[in-house]
Amino acid sequence: MKPIFRRLAFGLSAMAALLTASGALAQDKQVNLGVAIPAATHGFTGGIVWWANEAKKELEKQHPGLKITVKTAANASEQANQLQDLLTVNKINTLVVFPFESASLTRPVAQVKGKGVYVTVVDRGLTDTSAQDAYVAGDNTAFGRIPAEYLAKRLNGKGNIVALRGIATTIDNERMDAFKAVLKNYPDIKLLDARYANWNRDDAFKVMQDYLTRFKQIDAVWAADDDMAVGVLKAIEQAKRTDIQEVFGGAGSKGMVKTILEGKNKLVQADVSYSPKFIYEAIKLTAEARLKGEALPPKTIIPSVLITKENAQQFYFPNSPF
Repeated sequence: MKPIFRRLAFGLSAMAALLTASGALAQDKQVNLGVAIPAATHGFTGGIVWWANEAKKELEKQHPGLKITVKTAANASEQANQLQDLLTVNKINTLVVFPFESASLTRPVAQVKGKGVYVTVVDRGLTDTSAQDAYVAGDNTAFGRIPAEYLAKRLNGKGNIVALRGIATTIDNERMDAFKAVLKNYPDIKLLDARYANWNRDDAFKVMQDYLTRFKQIDAVWAADDDMAVGVLKAIEQAKRTDIQEVFGGAGSKGMVKTILEGKNKLVQADVSYSPKFIYEAIKLTAEARLKGEALPPKTIIPSVLITKENAQQFYFPNSPF
């Protein structure tokens, strides 16, 4: 082969190698992100679903190398099956998961991570943190501490409280532990009972009916969720009970914040923030970090604050689904 042709062949080979390397680099920057979240079974998860789809719509438009698949599950076993589908059918390399339950989803998420998928867990933590790369949540300790401090002050350090818990998850445990820790400082406040009502207004209605039957004097209710608070208020209204001074929900739904702003219900004077928008933030943070080939901090906590009539306008979003 003549020298000029040798140089040309070498140049073409080098160019081909460069193009191959460039293609591989571009391929490395492709992020196929799966989002696994509970279905919209109540107001808060309705907000989660809405914000997750907003993230898909906005982030895919901003980042051509990003594909987002959102799956919603009605129960823990369905979510576990969806995780396998995201891995084998959708070929994800990144996962943002809001576990339906903590214990039952830990192993399925760990299996996905074991296949080399980057995992961000949101809100309901897993029982084994080695199954995740990052964790994003609201401040669940503050979510339990703030209402306990507020109710203790409201009752002047004396009275009977009943509580409604959510679903058996790590965040529910964090909230309840923080609530009880505050009440230890008030020996004249008695926590009569704390039962699960699944963050559901119908279940909360039934639990509160039971409380009203069993306890003749209830001074305050920690409903621990705005949907549950709606069920609690309905039960109190039907029973025509006048002993209860306050019903404290949680999460800052637009309906509850509007009630606080308007002052139409004397039983609802305060709430604590915990917006479902954090799923949007978790997806955005994870996607943009992975597009850069970076990792998130091990834990990102979004603050929760007390909502009263004085600051409620800052937390009122009438166009939000929650």
